[in-house]
Amino acid sequence: MTSRFARFLLVGVTAAAINIVSRVVISQFVAFEYAVALAFPVALTFAFVMSRLLVFEPSASSAWGQYFRFFLVNLVALVQVWLVSVGLAQWLFPMIGWTFYPELLAHTIAVCSPVLTSYYAHKVFTFK
Repeated sequence: MTSRFARFLLVGVTAAAINIVSRVVISQFVAFEYAVALAFPVALTFAFVMSRLLVFEPSASSAWGQYFRFFLVNLVALVQVWLVSVGLAQWLFPMIGWTFYPELLAHTIAVCSPVLTSYYAHKVFTFK
């Protein structure tokens, strides 16, 4: 894959799948709201390593500095993902009567929501 954005999408889709599977497993032990937040660092670390290796050009910045900036960008995305997940699962879906895997669908939609903003933030801030 030659397009940087296409590679970013591939890494993102894989990280999203890891995020969702992690959340499903963690949900066996804690409430949905907490599981969404706890799955975040699992997917974050995978996404950082793969983005650094496969998506963005090497830079003079240290890996730890990049990881911190990656964390900051994704912390903003986490807020968005959490709000969309919980908003859909606990407010919108019950309001419209959606009962078919509401938490899984809500979390899947939410994980996909910050794709474009995250790409540009990582391009100009994290891996500059």
